[in-house]
Amino acid sequence: MDGTTDPEHSEWGPFGRPLFDKDAAKALSRVGVVDVGSNSVRMVVFDGAARSPAYFYNEKIMCGLGQGLSETGRLNPEGRERALAAMKRFARLAENMGTGPLTAVATAAVREATDGDAFREEIERETGIHLWVIDGPEEARLSAQGVLLGWPGSYGLVCDIGGSSMELAEINGGQVGKRLTSRLGPFSLQEVKGGKKARKAYIKDTLERMHDQLGEQKNRLFLVGGSWRAIAKIDMERRGYPLHVLHEYRMTPKDVRKTADYIAKTDAEELRNRAGVSSQRMALVPDAAEVLRRLVKTFGPRDIAVSSYGIREGLLYEQMPQQLRDRDPLIEACRFAEAKDARLPGYGRAIYHFVEPLFRSARPDKLRIIRAACLLHDVSWRSHPDYRAEDCFDNATRANLGGLKHSERVFLGLALLHRYSNKREGSRFEDLADLLDERGQHQAEVLGKAMRFAAMFWLRADTQLGELTWHPKKKQLILRLTEEAVPLYGEVGQTRLASLADTLGAEFDVKLLRPRRARAVPGKSPG
Repeated sequence: MDGTTDPEHSEWGPFGRPLFDKDAAKALSRVGVVDVGSNSVRMVVFDGAARSPAYFYNEKIMCGLGQGLSETGRLNPEGRERALAAMKRFARLAENMGTGPLTAVATAAVREATDGDAFREEIERETGIHLWVIDGPEEARLSAQGVLLGWPGSYGLVCDIGGSSMELAEINGGQVGKRLTSRLGPFSLQEVKGGKKARKAYIKDTLERMHDQLGEQKNRLFLVGGSWRAIAKIDMERRGYPLHVLHEYRMTPKDVRKTADYIAKTDAEELRNRAGVSSQRMALVPDAAEVLRRLVKTFGPRDIAVSSYGIREGLLYEQMPQQLRDRDPLIEACRFAEAKDARLPGYGRAIYHFVEPLFRSARPDKLRIIRAACLLHDVSWRSHPDYRAEDCFDNATRANLGGLKHSERVFLGLALLHRYSNKREGSRFEDLADLLDERGQHQAEVLGKAMRFAAMFWLRADTQLGELTWHPKKKQLILRLTEEAVPLYGEVGQTRLASLADTLGAEFDVKLLRPRRARAVPGKSPG
């Protein structure tokens, strides 16, 4: 996943030297993009680690530019006025935020409307923003690149639904393959004559033709677009799902069928209030749900993942050098957070190497979450001590981070909770416990308590704390400390090591780390 040829790569372990402070990444430190869609006009300003940026600013105006387009051939007049006003505001905001020139694209409504060119010229004349009108396959490519921002190396089928169109793009090994566009957006479907039965037939025929062109796509289906996110919110409400984070939310084909039926049978106003969906978006959901039902039936994906990243993130990805694209977004974001907020930036790497022996049998996907936790172990130090553990948990489970499944979010949050607290009873973790199995809960607690102990040694970022040796069959934990670290191993350190050993169900021993031999030091456990 790394792709770097940095000679210091091995020193930094499997995730490579951080790139957020390189010139190519700094050039992307604050980037503004605008997406003029058929339903909404949105401006996003990215900031922070370029590979996994924070949303410095995010504003959406529901304009409905594509409403009535099929009948009149022109942009919705009211929507056009609202969109122009929004663009004027965005231009001034970008100037004040120092983003440089905004990158702005328009999709189906503007490219299909007879007055689309006039609207584009008016935008440039009134705001100075050059609006790039992209075709359907290009829209599909950018949306797929947005997915790759969050999941580098992913494979499957990306489906982006807007107000007027719906695009499909295949991705494999981090590359975008075949791309198709269709008029399966809710605005377009509302113009199909013949009622509900005719719409269903149109959806079925269109998707079967797209299937014939794309071939089998049995892997993961990535859903991009506001209507898909609204359906995911409704699915969460139907299932009573406890973690309200849309990115990487998973559904099965069976879930899609049940939720489509639920939408069809439930009063729309009641449903939108329960799920927290806007009235303008809710008006599009029933038709979008029928498209999703048929899409899943036609392509038969293995599983379904919701992506909060789409065309706007794809525009950022477009500007990245390949070395940055290949990086793990989670690790780059955590390195950036450590450099910005930790008291001793770089110490997370020392802690990772110290605790790694406790997880010798862990798979690479688990080790990357352990690495992320070590990098984040001290970034919440400014929180009040009474709330620090819960703040860490909330930040990990709710933060806008790419490359994290929901179960991994909970693992990361629980490990950071135990970094500051021995106990989790009464914490917010209890509401999310079902998302992480018992083994994962135990591993997260071990990691958290190991970080809690290691944090007692206030040494240089490039220091060697000592060595942990873990014999799981013998249930024996051995700590060998460097001479530099011995004076820091006081009463609190002994208590924290004992807590870690207790969680492992082990006895522990403490020795002095020497080049050739080791001798006992104070703090050896009794018996």
